[in-house]
Amino acid sequence: MTQRPGLGIALILFMAACFATMDTTVKFVGALVPVLVVLWARYGVQAAVMALWLARSSRRGGAGFRSAHPRFQAVRGVLLLLSSTFGFFGLQYLPVAEFTAITMLTPVMVTLLAATLLHEHVSRRRWLLVGGGLTGALIVIRPGSGLFGWAALLPIAGSMAYASFQVLTRKLASLESPFTTHFYTGLTGSLIVALALLASEVELLPALRSAPHSAWGLLLFIGVLGTAGHLMLVLAFGLAPTAVLMPVMYAQIGFAALVGWLVFAHAPDAWGWLGMAVVAVCGAGSAWLNVREAAAARAPVTALGADTIID
Repeated sequence: MTQRPGLGIALILFMAACFATMDTTVKFVGALVPVLVVLWARYGVQAAVMALWLARSSRRGGAGFRSAHPRFQAVRGVLLLLSSTFGFFGLQYLPVAEFTAITMLTPVMVTLLAATLLHEHVSRRRWLLVGGGLTGALIVIRPGSGLFGWAALLPIAGSMAYASFQVLTRKLASLESPFTTHFYTGLTGSLIVALALLASEVELLPALRSAPHSAWGLLLFIGVLGTAGHLMLVLAFGLAPTAVLMPVMYAQIGFAALVGWLVFAHAPDAWGWLGMAVVAVCGAGSAWLNVREAAAARAPVTALGADTIID
């Protein structure tokens, strides 16, 4: 695919707006229908949209439904569903902007997982960024202040699940078409949530019938936003280098603050803005180091002598 950085940045901004709007809508509609129903709509729409996409694509010789690594697809889908579950429940208790800032800890969480699970070497700069990111999250949460309480653990748990999702994807993503993977992520999530609905006291049809008609449209809207956001992410990384795109992703914090203010009239206080800024800087720095080290590993080298190489 031809490199088009400007279009890639535009897609990332669109993705950030989609996710910020989706989170705000989830918080709003979560007061009208059970969160399990919201999750079912989120993943059911993705599975349906991607099934239509793949059916059309396969007729033209493109990516189809066949997966060479079904276990990978299942584990990946479960991890993303866990991230969404923690997130959707967390949004019922936390303001959207502060919630988004905490979830942006994912790059530093990836560093922790790479060190503990993959036994990768972590430099001093990385550990400083990890410590800085966690400090920023603590500034946002301010334990003991009574602002958020135990609910602040939900986006942190969601970030851990999403970081695990990213580590697994980073190791295996080249083995599958991203569109096939996107379908199975939606399918896995919708099937598991459907089973959870059957096992719970929540009844899908009565819950939908008792909800305002506007909630039905909002549920569809959530599914479309989630599906579109992830597709924009996939397409953007095919159009521009990761180093260009990663810092732009933190625009989601700004979008979340804006949409949260428009819908709920909530704006973070000075400490909240400071914590969000620290998380953004440390997360972007960690992502930049990831890109820099990956580029250095791919760069060709020329031997100049026994101990000297250049890239």
